[in-house]
Amino acid sequence: MNRLRDKIRDIPDFPKPGIIFKDITPLVKDPATLRLSVHQLLQPFLGRNITAVAGMEARGFIFGSLVAWELGLPFVPLRKPGKLPYDVQSVSYDLEYGSATLEAHIDAFDANDHVLLIDDLLASGGTAKASCELVEQLGAKVEACAFVVELDFLKGREKLKDYEVHSLLHY
Repeated sequence: MNRLRDKIRDIPDFPKPGIIFKDITPLVKDPATLRLSVHQLLQPFLGRNITAVAGMEARGFIFGSLVAWELGLPFVPLRKPGKLPYDVQSVSYDLEYGSATLEAHIDAFDANDHVLLIDDLLASGGTAKASCELVEQLGAKVEACAFVVELDFLKGREKLKDYEVHSLLHY
């Protein structure tokens, strides 16, 4: 995992003072570490009853779509408001530095779907918890959540206590 860790850079005071942003762009710029991160994200879920992958806007799209492609499964984007053209279900939630809303098409999942949620970062857990709620409101089951980076000191995992959580890097 040191190969991945070496490709994550810290950006102080972004998006606001006091926050140290974990920048994954050097990781996704390097095909070898991007491939490694995708394979490590999906490894615990091989052979499991997963029928769809969902990713949170925006960096979750990068990893989620690649995991879905590798598994041969559909990818469902969980988007910011106003970005989807069809009827949507939405959920609003608090972030560590504000509030936000995620949406998905009302027909994004089937009732029998078992969903793997993917994002680049687990911080306070607000986005991940809201994503789980959105998937469940649409009638599917959250099988697990997987992240490239987890900020342990923000205790986001506590909000996901009802779900299996897999993170590649811990800070």
